[in-house]
Amino acid sequence: MRKVSNITDFFIICSGNSTRQVKAISDHIIEKLKMRGQRVWHIEGYQQSVWVLLDYGDTVAHIFTTPTRAFYDLERLWSDAPLLKQK
Repeated sequence: MRKVSNITDFFIICSGNSTRQVKAISDHIIEKLKMRGQRVWHIEGYQQSVWVLLDYGDTVAHIFTTPTRAFYDLERLWSDAPLLKQK
């Protein structure tokens, strides 16, 4: 992201099949990063859990329900940014 935007260095984009899964993924990210000394700066959308945004400053995680991810299609919107895929 740093080559196309000054918002953040990295976006993490993932999805769950339900709002319960989105919350669970969000909770897991928060818990694991907290164990590594990383505190989330800001959280958006957690109560509804159709699109949760976790802002860690240089990294922003977007956790969507599957239909919401398809609707907003951030991968297309930010397609100028280099894509790193985790295996």
